[in-house]
Amino acid sequence: MELAVSVEKKIVPDPKGQAIGVVQLKKIGNSTGVILSKEIVTRLNLSVGDTLYATLTPDGGIRFTPYDPKFEKAMEVARRGMKIYRNALAELAK
Repeated sequence: MELAVSVEKKIVPDPKGQAIGVVQLKKIGNSTGVILSKEIVTRLNLSVGDTLYATLTPDGGIRFTPYDPKFEKAMEVARRGMKIYRNALAELAK
């Protein structure tokens, strides 16, 4: 999946977030790809080979994020466990 993004001169900001470019899907072999412009890659601090996770938003959109939602869920469970067993973990750390 290839997505072409071109930054236009006049972009109307979305009330839910700032629009930073226009994205188009391109055919790459048997797949469809996403291409991000250099400006967007720089602005989002991305590099070639970075992994982005696509999640669905409540309003039906798609959000791309470098944070793995499954990992974040696992970290929340770990934080709860560390809070509950704080004293035992402190003793084990000695």
